[in-house]
Amino acid sequence: MATAPANGDSQSGPQRNYQVVVAATRDMGIGKDGVLPWKLLGDLKFFKEVTLSTSDPAKKNAVIMGRKTWESIPVKSRPLPGRLNVILTRSGSFDFATVENVVICGSMKSALELLASTPYCVSIEKVFVIGGGQVLREYLNGPACEAIHLTDVQSSIECDTFIPPIDFSVFQPWYSSFPVVESNIRHSFVTFVRVRKSLEETHVSNGKESTEVDTKNDKFETENFSFLPKMIFDRHEEYHYLNLAEDIIKSGAQKNDRTGTGTLSKFGCQMRFNLRKNFPLLTTKRVFWHGVVEELLWFISGSTNAKVLQEKGIHIWDGNASREYLDSVGLAHREEGDLGPVYGFQWRHFGAEYTDMHADYTGKGFDQLMDVIDKIKNNPDDRRIILSAWNPSDLKKMALPPCHMFAQVFLLGISSML
Repeated sequence: MATAPANGDSQSGPQRNYQVVVAATRDMGIGKDGVLPWKLLGDLKFFKEVTLSTSDPAKKNAVIMGRKTWESIPVKSRPLPGRLNVILTRSGSFDFATVENVVICGSMKSALELLASTPYCVSIEKVFVIGGGQVLREYLNGPACEAIHLTDVQSSIECDTFIPPIDFSVFQPWYSSFPVVESNIRHSFVTFVRVRKSLEETHVSNGKESTEVDTKNDKFETENFSFLPKMIFDRHEEYHYLNLAEDIIKSGAQKNDRTGTGTLSKFGCQMRFNLRKNFPLLTTKRVFWHGVVEELLWFISGSTNAKVLQEKGIHIWDGNASREYLDSVGLAHREEGDLGPVYGFQWRHFGAEYTDMHADYTGKGFDQLMDVIDKIKNNPDDRRIILSAWNPSDLKKMALPPCHMFAQVFLLGISSML
């Protein structure tokens, strides 16, 4: 056992950054009568994996906790094995005798300074703050907090101890699991990473006292997230895309295509994305976001006129809407810019007879998109919530047959979200 100075405030030295590991309800309740108000083996497993794992087998992690959190741990389980247990207390009578892997500090500041000094700066890989309420109320969104690993308890459970909400102006989701149910308690595991300084930190560093938020500053100030435990780092959903691309490059089948370039392909691959916390807009491959949004709105409107996009500076359909191209695919009778019954037409007017891009198709055909929206709202358990752009009888009328041709919606836990 080691003991750091009671306050550690007399001399200021370098401090370690830390990550928070906590389980909380939607209103950020974390405890009842001094203990966890739930028993989730999956949560305990997640906590153990996050706080125990190291990239260097010669190192271990440190867990910082308040005295009450220490006392809430069953005697047989403390100190938490394989980790340096740092206990925050100002009580001089708090005696741990000769317990190994236990350090007593009088404040968070002194604990972070101690862990930044020899020998801990070499032997300790990561620092995790694990509670309790008083500590987290002050340090959950603290400037030295790099990440928050949250077990998001989605069931209504009575608590008497609460912590502040996560500051989403500085923290963004890195990974969010799909919800699981254990002991009738629905929960998921979410990691948030710090991507920028808080408004208060920015004012301090700039010497400003303004309370106005710069709403135009949406850029991440942090771009390297290698501080995360590897098990968490590798769960970022973008790796679904990157790993699939790598697999196709290594083992894909060579196929010819209409462009003459050829492709490497694999059949039946799947990627799953959780839309509860973020949107899977890939960042490794630059995405023309303005074009994505305008094209989607164009689809939703049911338009088949490429000139509508051209007028907004979106030229992704220009090649297939040109006079030369339309003539080459047997659509010489079409006006330039008329793509035929492509995506939006099939979404909003499936089965209607297509004439040209100027016709009014209001009330004609079957509006698949409205049907999907209606079922999501009123019959979320329907197994046939389907949107299809593949209409064989219309394929020859299209300037380009659909690539993303089919979508089926399957809703998980939607009744608690509507």
